[in-house]
Amino acid sequence: MASSSTSISSSPVELAGSPTKSMPQNNARPAHRSRPPKPNYKHIHRFPLPLTVHPLPPLIPHNPLSLISVVLSYLTYFVSPPHQEIYAAYFDSATSSVHVTDEKAIQALWEMGFFGKGTLSRSQPSWLEREKKRRGLLGGQTNEELTRQRRTERRELKLERARMEKVAIEQRLKAEAAARESGSTTVDQTTATLLAHGAPGGTAVTLEKFSLRKAREAKMLESQRSKEQENTGPASSSSGQESPSKAVRFSPVVQEKEFASDSAIRRLPGPATEAQETSQEESVLYNEEHLQLSNEEAFFLAYGLGVLQVYDHQQKAIIPPTSLLSLFSHNSYYPPRDSSTDLKPDDPFMISYIVYHHFRSLGWVVRSGVKFGVDYLLYNRGPVFSHAEFAVVVIPAYEHPYWSETSDRKSYCATKQARSWWWLHCVNRVQAQVKKSLVVCYVEVPPPRSQDTKNYSDDIGALLSRYRVREMLIRRWVPNRMRD
Repeated sequence: MASSSTSISSSPVELAGSPTKSMPQNNARPAHRSRPPKPNYKHIHRFPLPLTVHPLPPLIPHNPLSLISVVLSYLTYFVSPPHQEIYAAYFDSATSSVHVTDEKAIQALWEMGFFGKGTLSRSQPSWLEREKKRRGLLGGQTNEELTRQRRTERRELKLERARMEKVAIEQRLKAEAAARESGSTTVDQTTATLLAHGAPGGTAVTLEKFSLRKAREAKMLESQRSKEQENTGPASSSSGQESPSKAVRFSPVVQEKEFASDSAIRRLPGPATEAQETSQEESVLYNEEHLQLSNEEAFFLAYGLGVLQVYDHQQKAIIPPTSLLSLFSHNSYYPPRDSSTDLKPDDPFMISYIVYHHFRSLGWVVRSGVKFGVDYLLYNRGPVFSHAEFAVVVIPAYEHPYWSETSDRKSYCATKQARSWWWLHCVNRVQAQVKKSLVVCYVEVPPPRSQDTKNYSDDIGALLSRYRVREMLIRRWVPNRMRD
């Protein structure tokens, strides 16, 4: 496949942040909680593809010893060639996808190339680990739990920041009202006095915008103050000044439940039956999660790399790559077309696989971009190392004269290529907000093959070589930054 790229250059969208002043350091800065160490992703994902390779030593022409090392490396390869692992999967006609059930194959395909996603997870297959930690069989927290906890803390800190800003505005209004009553022309001195003594709890509230760090510091100070009040509570109650309190009683059903900050309800196990439940869970728990591969990923692993064998739904017969291409092409429509139907060169699977194969061949990690409204996301190394750099939209292009010979073909091509400017603006705006560059990828569709060579059982490489890929990079134009 040949490719060419065209770029529409403009400056990317940047998130500008206004500088804020630092809060007065009344107390020491609270120490942040230390997060658990991350896994060594560089070692885990050191292989970019699930292939067993035999590297050769460098050949230096003016050094005869390097030639000897190359010859020894070749001899070692012929005597004991590296074993290539072949993984098994099955095609599920209900979901029109390929599933991998072997745990070793799931781990290998995810760690070497980030293929597929867990059926019970967001991306990485981690359901078994999460379930064990939920049942108390393993220590620590999973990535999903850490993300949920971090989002909850950030939501609470944003509420605290909004409360502090509201207090600051109220104090400012009180100061201005007091200045008007006293007939003073300057509000600054009165404002400073009220802001220093009028805030609740005796703390000064500044008029600057509060950041999340300042809200966190204020929350820590408030918690320390509440603890001090609790410590001084018995002394004040002994002097006869008791604060009014209200006793709340819950039913036994409610007392058995624990309400978390993210509105999740968890049932606390009883102390007598906890050991029995743990022993039963250890004997019953097994991995229920599969690795779900898209049709493009499965065909790339089966045809492009030759490391995957796809079985039919009954898991009895292996589907060869030639039949696999026909199967995926028929299932790219909804409802799936009959196997006897003639396939077209612009089938949705063919168009999407051309782009997938193109970027995988260039070394990109290609993932689904459905959550951002695009077809693919391109990662430099993988989703665990950094965010996706590019978002790809696939559009078929009918440049061959065959597609413009008749009016019916012209209308057919116009229907396939129809995209509105509103659609482009929406997709471009979404990618700009998430700091991704939008790539519009045009796939030039060849004319249909003649009747004698229309069968898909011939060379797949010759079939794929008839397509061409054109890339166009689009960035959002911001008028106030790009007037010149």
